[in-house]
Amino acid sequence: MTHALPAALSGDRFEFASPAGRLSAYVAGKGEPLLLIHSINAAASAAEMRPLHEHYRATRTVFSIDLPGYGFSDRSDRNYTPRLMTDAIQAVTEQIHSRCGPAPIDALAVSLSCEYLARAAAESPARYRRVALVSPTGFRGMRPWRGEPGSTRGQRWLYRALRGPGSGWGGAVFRALTKPGVIRYFLRRTWGSNDIDETLWAYDVLTTKAPGAEHAPLHFLSANLFSADIHTVYERLQMPVWMSHGVRGDFTDYRGKVIVEARPNWQFSVFPTGALPYFELPDDFCNAFDRFLAGPPPGPAGRDNPH
Repeated sequence: MTHALPAALSGDRFEFASPAGRLSAYVAGKGEPLLLIHSINAAASAAEMRPLHEHYRATRTVFSIDLPGYGFSDRSDRNYTPRLMTDAIQAVTEQIHSRCGPAPIDALAVSLSCEYLARAAAESPARYRRVALVSPTGFRGMRPWRGEPGSTRGQRWLYRALRGPGSGWGGAVFRALTKPGVIRYFLRRTWGSNDIDETLWAYDVLTTKAPGAEHAPLHFLSANLFSADIHTVYERLQMPVWMSHGVRGDFTDYRGKVIVEARPNWQFSVFPTGALPYFELPDDFCNAFDRFLAGPPPGPAGRDNPH
């Protein structure tokens, strides 16, 4: 039960059944639809999308989903995989089409969820007009990730070790990782600064107290939610793709983006921020995002580095 958890965002929150279980999403505003997808971590939720959700509701119909295992969505004890998360994105896209019409939508994801949005867009290219990837995973270092289709980087032994025997000690591991001070520590590493968003920190503390909050994060920690074929997935994208990232904190190694840098449908922005640039430089970020949304498909030399 998550009824004690307050809403993370403005607008209406709705729930719906899906192949990925019961899902929850927020909707606000009027205009062309825009889908926002939060990252995956121990304390994730749609709260991570607040600056963009509140900004774009003035001009778009904004949908911000709680992915399986997070926020108000189903947090049951099950196998959390890229397939499950991709199915959730496909399901919320169907909800958007039923509410807003069948035209392809614009979508933005953050960090590990970029892998799931990319997979959804590669599988159903007619559903997605433009795809924005903020601090996407899969580009760290130069190791190629072209495993079998649908394979993951998960380590079964690690998940078993984290969960423990029987009912396990996974809950205790999770509680240790989600103490308020530890959440603040990880947010500072994400920002690359001591100046984090305090509203996000406060909601992170609350959402980790919900029953079942440990299940998805334990799969995340054992790499079950990372795709071993993600380079193949990224290379399959044919629609315009915008990749952005910062230069501070733990998420600054994007050497692997050489695999897509020459692709004519990809363009790039680098911000002098941590991994969530839209929190730190909302105007600059939204201006760059708006140019991407409004522009023609980028050419081979199209690059966008506002700083």
